[in-house]
Amino acid sequence: MVEITVWHWVFFNAGILALLLLDLGIFHKKSETPSVKSALWWSAFWVTLALLFNILIYNWMGSETGLQFLTGYLIEKSLSVDNIFVFIMVFSYFAVPPQYQHKVLFWGIIGALIMRFVLILVGAALIQEFHWIIYIFGGFLVFTGIKMGIQNDEKMDPEKNPIVKLFRRYFPVTKEYVGNRFFTKIDGKTFATPLFVVVLVIEITDLVFAVDSIPAIFAITTNPFIVYTSNVFAILGLRSLYFALSGIMDLFHYLKYGLALILVFVGTKMMIVDLFKIPVMVSLLIVVGILAGSVILSLLNKPKSADLQK
Repeated sequence: MVEITVWHWVFFNAGILALLLLDLGIFHKKSETPSVKSALWWSAFWVTLALLFNILIYNWMGSETGLQFLTGYLIEKSLSVDNIFVFIMVFSYFAVPPQYQHKVLFWGIIGALIMRFVLILVGAALIQEFHWIIYIFGGFLVFTGIKMGIQNDEKMDPEKNPIVKLFRRYFPVTKEYVGNRFFTKIDGKTFATPLFVVVLVIEITDLVFAVDSIPAIFAITTNPFIVYTSNVFAILGLRSLYFALSGIMDLFHYLKYGLALILVFVGTKMMIVDLFKIPVMVSLLIVVGILAGSVILSLLNKPKSADLQK
């Protein structure tokens, strides 16, 4: 059993932070909308990086752990697709100029990394100390999956979010965007801009999604390093994936049901773990099968144009 030390955590996070700073500071320094071609290349880059890291885990920690990382990455990557739908709604609601969206998503992901790091460590400690919590996580995922599968899509109203309302009550916000700035000064007084409010909404949304998705990977492994690294690689490519797919997301109208099935499956896997342990390879094949089936079904049974305009 390979022992994960604090230095493994430090080196991994330092490497990820360096890549993100390189991304924003050099490759996307200017406020401009990435082209679909550029977004696809960046998406391929992050996926390739994740697979290379998977090979490293496979050779370093063994085949079983390597499969755990790959399965966890695939689950988290598929569940993160829901974030893209939310990004589209938030940016549309706040009328965020396309050239500023990349910066919002960058800082949103920085916040997501910090929150998930804390949530994963807390979750792993709780499961290790109180094994019965895994049943609660499992039941919660089954409930979430069923709810996702039966509920109708609802228009979100970020202004009704209590945290956003509280922020606006105690901190002045400008009516218009001030370039790509989050804060500005008017007559010597500091104002937040709507762009900062958008980042706040993105962070809150990701926290909600993290509460749903993090327990799902605990059904695959309770190793906090594998849980965290697979989560990180899953969300790193979200920005580029958003710019690559935002215009065609409505085509994958059965994907929501596929994600719901995945949540129900991993939740059930957690609840029966002490009675029957489903092999990681079987879990991987089931997740891949559900995802592929929902995508193929979406493409074969395309939505009507009237539905796409809703």
